[in-house]
Amino acid sequence: MDKVLLSHGGGGTMMERLIEEVFAKTFDNEYLNAMEDAALLFGNITLTTDSFTVKPIFFPGGDIGRLAVCGTVNDASMRGAKPLFLTCAFIIEEGYPIEELRRIVKSMAEAAEEAGVKIVAGDTKVVEKGGVDGIFINTSGIGVVYENADVSIKNARPGDVVLISGTIGDHGMAIMSAREELQFDPPILSDVSPLNKLIEKLMTLGKAVKVLRDPTRGGVAEVLYEISKMSGVGIKIYEDKLPVKASVKSACDLMGFDFLHLANEGKLIAVVDRKYADEALEIMKSDKYGKDAAIIGEVNDSKLVTIDTFYGTSRIIDRPIGELLPRIC
Repeated sequence: MDKVLLSHGGGGTMMERLIEEVFAKTFDNEYLNAMEDAALLFGNITLTTDSFTVKPIFFPGGDIGRLAVCGTVNDASMRGAKPLFLTCAFIIEEGYPIEELRRIVKSMAEAAEEAGVKIVAGDTKVVEKGGVDGIFINTSGIGVVYENADVSIKNARPGDVVLISGTIGDHGMAIMSAREELQFDPPILSDVSPLNKLIEKLMTLGKAVKVLRDPTRGGVAEVLYEISKMSGVGIKIYEDKLPVKASVKSACDLMGFDFLHLANEGKLIAVVDRKYADEALEIMKSDKYGKDAAIIGEVNDSKLVTIDTFYGTSRIIDRPIGELLPRIC
């Protein structure tokens, strides 16, 4: 590894290697080494940060502004926390249209209002033409862990049940179709949305909710591998239980993609104590962002990530190496 490649930012094994060998090894502290979506500070404060370089900036179902707010709200929530405040930083290319900047900022304000968070600090940098592609945004978020919550990627245990809050691969395929100018009927829209209010309802189950993770870059497959590795368990999912829109599945079949590798920006995977699985599913379905939720699998002690197929066979799920498409978020 002597140069950074686009695939190093894709959320798969190459990105994991870059983080472990360059960043984690050098910064080396107990908060970072936990490798959670958000660092847990002082016992109940979550802190997270993310940068957004999506192309195109405006895409079916959203834009970079909504993405920047929802992405960080969701990451701040994934330790079982209520997100409260965000910061935002803009890097803008000289000559970028002010009217488009206004649209993006307005979209951020609307997403923040929907999530119930406040954007309380920011920074703006303008670079020469060609220094960036239009506009890049960084957002950071801080939250407070709900009482009685104990959510960590290390908490999955054999016998637990795996749920997903909705259909898989919508964001990745929406970006892909926009960039490649592909037309689908009905159109494929990004699922970008804030999940914090769904999580607030879910956390009424307390410690029965063991793991929360949003399957963004690398998709569902990457998150299952991360849970398997960090918890030291195996995970089996069922192909006939996976919620996938027909249009997304058709597009994947057409282009040879696995929807399990596509990015999502408005979905979460939850690992829940089996005794509370049906209740967790009911709670998810009661929220507008969880109406297509499903129980998709279970945790075992095999230390493998596998899928039981439609044909009655079982296979190991391929782990993504890098994102199928760069600049997906």
